[in-house]
Amino acid sequence: MNDAIETTNVERPRLSDVAALAGVSTATVSRALSNPDMVKSNTRERILQAIARLGYVPDGAARALASGRARMVGAIVPTLDNAIFARAVQGLQSTLSNAGYQLLISAHEYSLAAETEAVHALLERAVDALVLVGAEHAHETWDMVRASRIPVLITWTNAATASEILTTTAPLIGFDNRLIGKLAAEHLLSLGHRSFGMISGMTRQNDRARHRVDGFRSELAEAGIRLPEANVIEQPFGFDGGRAGLKHLMQLRPRPTAVFCGNDVLALGALFEAQSLNIKIPDELSIVGCDNLPISSQITPGLSTVLLPTYELGQRAALTLLDWLTTHRPPADVCLPIELVVRGTSGPAPV
Repeated sequence: MNDAIETTNVERPRLSDVAALAGVSTATVSRALSNPDMVKSNTRERILQAIARLGYVPDGAARALASGRARMVGAIVPTLDNAIFARAVQGLQSTLSNAGYQLLISAHEYSLAAETEAVHALLERAVDALVLVGAEHAHETWDMVRASRIPVLITWTNAATASEILTTTAPLIGFDNRLIGKLAAEHLLSLGHRSFGMISGMTRQNDRARHRVDGFRSELAEAGIRLPEANVIEQPFGFDGGRAGLKHLMQLRPRPTAVFCGNDVLALGALFEAQSLNIKIPDELSIVGCDNLPISSQITPGLSTVLLPTYELGQRAALTLLDWLTTHRPPADVCLPIELVVRGTSGPAPV
């Protein structure tokens, strides 16, 4: 019983304990943990052996206080229930990890209030930088970010579209979301289609979704074609949303012969619903998505889509932040290239 009590009351090993066991100063131990190349190899080895023997775990908060860096980056995305964000997060995480940084990730499920709470939580963890998605954020979020004075990078949008929404200045790495809609419309118009529908994600508090609708609609307008409000269906991102959106569009008169979907998951749901309704793709209906998920090239027919280099987005975001943290110079905006990938779900308009 006494042994158990004594074990319970044993204090956590401290930096000074490691220093004493290794026969060095606490400053040398601290230097070995934060800048190992500055410590002689034999000294570093004694310190590592002492750490292992004592079971010492460095205090992250103390190390951050001493170095001015927590070596952590926070990222807040709309949702993790979507492969498109998962790929970007993977690119971000892998690149940061290789540089010795940890990524703390949170999702707000398209709620600006929830995003504000997530920002507060991450700032309490003393993250060195923040990555946010899109240009639309609550004023409270920006107030906290400005007060923190840490680097904040906006992703998934570009300066041209974000300037209408952003209430503060922040560097951006992303895509031209209006161009995404325009590319889809150009492709379908070139195939002779004149009756269109769109299945979009929810546009409230989602500037990326709104701009894709705007781009699609404006390109059709330049061709003299009006896209009625009834032909734009908003659905939650997911296969079920794509199915429900297409079912609604197919009840319209005249029925659209071409449908653009705000992402590949919606487009795949629309494709599955069309197949269940015995609608021939692309003979009776053409479908175009956006993202170029890996599954989009593996299904039959393959999904025509706008390719977004999302893994590269994550990599570039990480490299940009790492350079910013090192040089203290805010980066320039970057708009990554996108392209249309034509596969089997888009074809000439039915005669």
